[in-house]
Amino acid sequence: MEEIIVFSEEFHKSIEELIQILFEKDYFGFKIDCDHYADKIYEFIENSINFPISKNSPVKFQKHGEKYLKYSANKRTTWYIFFDQKDNRFLVNHILNNHSQDFPELL
Repeated sequence: MEEIIVFSEEFHKSIEELIQILFEKDYFGFKIDCDHYADKIYEFIENSINFPISKNSPVKFQKHGEKYLKYSANKRTTWYIFFDQKDNRFLVNHILNNHSQDFPELL
């Protein structure tokens, strides 16, 4: 059975905001590089969500999803991607990184 991955509007909005922040704060010199960074997050989710590498979300974060994946974008930044799963259907709800004030609770 093939997996179905749906990204919530909140998730898409967070990624679009990320692209703007990366460009405006000169993390990347070109907007296309910011888009590529965001594409890598989507690719990681699509390639990894069905593998048993996810963890159960801490109680505080379960409002964003019952499970989460960790994606290390580089040496300094790790993304936490929250989702819900029913059989082979996945709803990706929320994303935050280790620079967030909520990060320590995910350790």
